[in-house]
Amino acid sequence: MVYPMFTAGLSLKNYMTRSETGKLGEDSVCSYLIERGYTITARNYRIKGGEIDIIAENGDYLAFVEVKARKPDSLVSGFEAVNKRKRGLIIKTAADYCCKHPSMLQPRFDVAQVIIDGDKVLSIDYIFNAYDTTGYNFIF
Repeated sequence: MVYPMFTAGLSLKNYMTRSETGKLGEDSVCSYLIERGYTITARNYRIKGGEIDIIAENGDYLAFVEVKARKPDSLVSGFEAVNKRKRGLIIKTAADYCCKHPSMLQPRFDVAQVIIDGDKVLSIDYIFNAYDTTGYNFIF
């Protein structure tokens, strides 16, 4: 017996995988930052145990940006999803990046929430300086 891959009303045209949705969110935030004078210095910077979606600079700050893509009816906001554990992993990864790429710019931790419906970006909500390293054993 053959089972249908999709339920009625859902077409391949507006179905995106989780990774495609995440990439669309990150691409949108990169455009958002570039429009505001930032230069993207790295994307998806990874170390064992951590990843930073976007690293951007604007002459004053080195912004480490966590991007959370969400559907309009999501139960948990993108901002709530960046919990203490996730912040710690981002800070650890940012410290590694700063050691390998010394800079005189002030590090800053931002969070972007992108609301996506199908393959369309509905909104970008951005929090500059969303958190700092208080309570973590890292000094920049």
